[in-house]
Amino acid sequence: MKKTLLVIAASVATLAASAQMTSKNGATILPEAGDWSIGIGATSTLNYVGNLMNGNNDAMAFDWTNDGQVITGKMMIDANTAYRAGLRLGFGSASQAESAPLDGELSETKVSGFDLSLSLGLQKYRGKGRVQGIYGAEASIGLNSGKTEYTYQGTAAAGSLLSNKAGSGFGLGLRGFVGVEYFVAPKMSLSGEFGWGLAIASTAEGEESRADGAGGSTTAKTGKTSAFGLDTDNAGGSINLNFYF
Repeated sequence: MKKTLLVIAASVATLAASAQMTSKNGATILPEAGDWSIGIGATSTLNYVGNLMNGNNDAMAFDWTNDGQVITGKMMIDANTAYRAGLRLGFGSASQAESAPLDGELSETKVSGFDLSLSLGLQKYRGKGRVQGIYGAEASIGLNSGKTEYTYQGTAAAGSLLSNKAGSGFGLGLRGFVGVEYFVAPKMSLSGEFGWGLAIASTAEGEESRADGAGGSTTAKTGKTSAFGLDTDNAGGSINLNFYF
């Protein structure tokens, strides 16, 4: 009899725990083994909704590109473990023309650049409800370059900057992280985290070109730079919106 009661109690407990992980419609709330996810920065979204509810005139200032410009994704290995990755791949150019420049004055500025960042890591979950603690580690690599060109009306004055080509930038990072992920709906969550880790960055020599006043130019190299850091990150508290499928 006692064994029967124990089996029944265990079954009820199991069903109760399972019920907590499904919605009223029976949809599974937490991610499962084999699920994938896509994440986007949600800070701008939350600001937008908050301003809208408060009647703020800035409510329409809605821009996800302010959230780190990195697309994140995860692949669930099991219910408590996931591989995760982040990617940013950007190319850009812009130009600005001046209105009615005089001879020797700046007439147009052109800017171009390239950014690549990639991160790979392992994330663990800990919890029994919608609120899940998360922790893990990841490594990252980054590359970037940029160039600015200046065009003048007629002949540029001696010493005027014609172009500034930044040296190629390179960075490596290794960090551990801890945070919280809250599942607001089945397979949809808001997450935030803090990290602590190592970052190394360097920039190669660039090149600067200046007008010589006679229609020609002179070129000079710019110096190299390097940096090293060991610190916490995400002090601004950015938030991610994650979709699992």
